[in-house]
Amino acid sequence: MRIRIVDAFSERPFAGNPAGVVLFDSDAFPEDAWLQRVAAEVNLSETAFAHPLSPGGDADWALRWLTPTTEVDMCGHATLATAHVLHTTGTATGTVRFRTRSGVLITTTGDGGSITMDFPTAPLTPADVPDAVTRALHAEIRSAHDTGPNVGDLLVELADEKAVRDLSPDFALLAGYGGRGVIATACAEDPDGGYDFVSRGFFPGVGIAEDPVTGSAHTALAPFWSARLGRDTLVGLQGGARTGFVRTELRGDRTLLTGSAVTVIDGELLAAP
Repeated sequence: MRIRIVDAFSERPFAGNPAGVVLFDSDAFPEDAWLQRVAAEVNLSETAFAHPLSPGGDADWALRWLTPTTEVDMCGHATLATAHVLHTTGTATGTVRFRTRSGVLITTTGDGGSITMDFPTAPLTPADVPDAVTRALHAEIRSAHDTGPNVGDLLVELADEKAVRDLSPDFALLAGYGGRGVIATACAEDPDGGYDFVSRGFFPGVGIAEDPVTGSAHTALAPFWSARLGRDTLVGLQGGARTGFVRTELRGDRTLLTGSAVTVIDGELLAAP
């Protein structure tokens, strides 16, 4: 079977967020232990595994996402990467419906290969900041929100873009605080810079120190910043060493996430299940 590495939320190689993608011809997944070993071998923030479903149902493909250490409930960039592979290989065209742990997620490929994903909007609840997070970030936190069960992160607003870019967290402290991870965000410094807000995502508790561009996090960032900026359509810039852009459109209880992707490695997976 083939395995591909796709840089998601980027129009060029070696940027955005890389994800592994494995498509199966069968109508079921291999055993969980094998999937986890492959994800650990790939050693990216997520590897996506998908197999086709019988026609006539509510979805076209079953999709799962695994980090090097565990399975997660929602992943945006690996969904984008999977849709990109299906489109560029001619396996699927137009709209693709994925059955996932977070319900049916829909992707649509547009002109130029951009892909729009229809995800549930994360419910935001004001939250206290755990002491471990405060000490780990070494930054002034202006507000904090819980992002609900699908995302499972703590969203923290910092003073400005520079504060987000300058973060150098204590990952050992962050790993022990209890949630999936922490999303740090601030309004863009330059309103004419091509993006409206910045963010970085830290997930050491699931084996990922920093995730370059986290699609699922933008289902929380979209309602957070749309409420503050007064617009339903925004552009987010995420990342530290690697960065990528996510266009968000808030539609009530759904959020549309749009980005591009590029395949950088296409190889053969020899360790069959």
